[in-house]
Amino acid sequence: MKLNGTRQLLVCADDVNILEESVHTIKKNIETLVDASKENGLVVNADKTKYMIMFRDGNSEKCHRIKIDNISFERVEEFKYLATPLTNQNSIEEEIKRRLKKSGNACYHSVQNLLSSSLLSNNIGVMKYITLILPVVLCGCETWSLTLREEHRLRVFGNRMLRRIFGPKRDEVTQEWRKLHNEELNDLYSSLYIFWVTKFI
Repeated sequence: MKLNGTRQLLVCADDVNILEESVHTIKKNIETLVDASKENGLVVNADKTKYMIMFRDGNSEKCHRIKIDNISFERVEEFKYLATPLTNQNSIEEEIKRRLKKSGNACYHSVQNLLSSSLLSNNIGVMKYITLILPVVLCGCETWSLTLREEHRLRVFGNRMLRRIFGPKRDEVTQEWRKLHNEELNDLYSSLYIFWVTKFI
């Protein structure tokens, strides 16, 4: 099966995603997919087959359905692929919120005693953070397109984890215990690590 000008083809088991730059090309490729399926005794499930037009500037092509061989494919504004939600505005904001609130926090609470243990060095705590928590939060981040708000949210989460690891600091003036400031975290360890990973991994 040869697709016309395909930019990217994602396949996992029986899930297939075809990415293209125009509805016209997508339609041609769907026709090819339907024909190839018939030749191999397979049928494309119209109820499970959707298409989505992604855009950032608020403009979208006015095409509500793609119809091939009397099969209509529904246009959607969002869908999940491999448990990750994708939206027509290419926004990852809700997914990041969900990752940090549920997965990230749940993972942290399962190892919090190790991260803040006085029996282990801070370096070991940081390594556990990198190997146990970050992979859960950043799984699939290579495909993320971040806004400044999302970058800030990731930084806040990263700093909060590092504060739990390094603990409080006694203020030199008041002699009272306080949380480490962001600049102090940067001196101890790059608190931008979680953001750096999403940009350059």
